[in-house]
Amino acid sequence: MSNFSYLAFKTILFTEIKTYLKQFQFNIIAPLINTLLFVFILSTITKYYIPENISNSYLDFLIPGIIMTVVFQSGFNHLSEVIISMKQCGSFNDYLVSPVSRIEIFFSLLISSIFLCIIVGMVNLIALSYFLDFSKINLLKSLYYLILATTTFSSLGALVGFLSYTWDVQSSVSTFFIVPISFFSGSFFSIDALDNNLKFIFEYNPLYYLIMGFRNSFSEFYAITYSNHFFIHSFVLFIFISTLFVFKKGYKVIN
Repeated sequence: MSNFSYLAFKTILFTEIKTYLKQFQFNIIAPLINTLLFVFILSTITKYYIPENISNSYLDFLIPGIIMTVVFQSGFNHLSEVIISMKQCGSFNDYLVSPVSRIEIFFSLLISSIFLCIIVGMVNLIALSYFLDFSKINLLKSLYYLILATTTFSSLGALVGFLSYTWDVQSSVSTFFIVPISFFSGSFFSIDALDNNLKFIFEYNPLYYLIMGFRNSFSEFYAITYSNHFFIHSFVLFIFISTLFVFKKGYKVIN
């Protein structure tokens, strides 16, 4: 790594973090308010309804799923919006013609997104502590799953940003893929409540295991097996390598 430009890496990293935090009203506060309103409304459900196979209250089950959903969508939206914005104003070309490798550019953008999305997740975690007892939470395990989730969706966001030049593509992917898959990966319900013919959809969904692992970090129960971990890591690695390959090859990266 003797040719690795640490100055360029640090410059891009801190520039993205600074830009994101400058707009904290839209990037942090607005999603937090929406999440709090959502949880507050759904908290009334626990007075009348407790899903089967959920030993504690519905909020204990729901809140970790909501936090992961917010992290999924924040990770995707952040990098996809940043890259498309830079393409449209022409600043992305400055990165490409600079004496910095594309790997360094990608890692700088990705790590900045991971860091910022973890902040978003932790802010929501602290705010939602009013509704949930966090005395049994394992912070290392929860952070571990947050990093895996942000790496996956930030890489997907970067991939969409690299391959597209308009907001139509980004909005379409977000609306028809990211939002549905984040909602239907076990965020709001247990798969035990589903028909057996539908359970296979979740048994082969790595995002379900990400959410389940994050949810289990809030309790003493921890049931994810090594095979599930291998499945998760293979999926995350595939998304990451695919994005890096596309960016390094330059396919549709330059208009």
